Amino acid sequence: MKSFLDKDGKVEKSNEQQELKEVNFWEQVNQANFSSVTEFLLLGFSNLGEIQIFLFAIFLCLYLIILSGNITIITVIRLDRSLHIPMYFFLGILSISETCYTFVILPKMLINLLSLLRTISFLNCATQMFFFLGFAITNCMLLGVMGYDRYAAICHPLRYPVLMNWQVCGQLAVACVVIGFLFSLTGSLLVFKLPFCGPNKINHYFCDISPIIRLACTDTYVNELVIFIGGVVALMVPLTFICISYGFIVHTILKIPSAEGKRKAFSTCASHLTVVIVHYGCASFVYLRPSTKYSFSKDRLVTVTYTVVTPLLNPMVYSLRNKDVQVAIRKVIGRGGFYPKALK
Repeated sequence: MKSFLDKDGKVEKSNEQQELKEVNFWEQVNQANFSSVTEFLLLGFSNLGEIQIFLFAIFLCLYLIILSGNITIITVIRLDRSLHIPMYFFLGILSISETCYTFVILPKMLINLLSLLRTISFLNCATQMFFFLGFAITNCMLLGVMGYDRYAAICHPLRYPVLMNWQVCGQLAVACVVIGFLFSLTGSLLVFKLPFCGPNKINHYFCDISPIIRLACTDTYVNELVIFIGGVVALMVPLTFICISYGFIVHTILKIPSAEGKRKAFSTCASHLTVVIVHYGCASFVYLRPSTKYSFSKDRLVTVTYTVVTPLLNPMVYSLRNKDVQVAIRKVIGRGGFYPKALK
């Protein structure tokens, strides 16, 4: 009888050990799965087949125009002393930010349009998202500051030199960059701290928030909520500030007696308003909604607009519609090109 019990005890103990081994094995497998995603596959425009070559040519031309346009604006503002005022200082900072913004996305997208292997490492994906969001939010903040600059110039012309002295301009520019990258750091950490345990196909042409967070193998409700609130703050606070500024601007302009004075005042705001409408319109459509409603097929045109067309719009609008910039470009070119001697 004792022998029989001992045997049963040994059998039960053996079964328990086997179950523990199986549990440990599956825990190791799960841990391995959660850390197994070392790279992502960017699907991008892969479903368009041979049309990708045509898209490559178009996007390459647009990218070159963006670079040349922004570099021209930066150079002219730097060389022409008549543009050394706060309005063009912030335009120059915006052009630098737009150049970096497109550099983060477009070169990789162009390579993928001609490549069969469209992978991006986990670290590079996180880095791309960090810098993309950082420069994008910085642009939003800069547009808000530029709205305040127009408000100070039109509504308080006598106090303008004090309100927008160079120390204040420098502090505002630094604040825009710091706030932009703090938001970016928070958003990137909320996404890439999530576990990714298998699916690695990003239905996009760069590492954006919505398509990546959908690959996480855990509940992302809290992360999405925090990111959504951050997006509302980053987009709506500067936009609200711009709307309030232009409310005061319009009220002041309507008091100007002459039609010519009104036209000149409105013309100084037209370029900024055009960029604001396109930039905020596209960004709000994509980011101010739950990621569950994300659809790459429906959002492709909008996504291309805020990553390609908007950066293209900035130099085009400010160079074609702004007479001061046009005159400065002709002046710099007429004095021998984009060289420091143009200042002499």
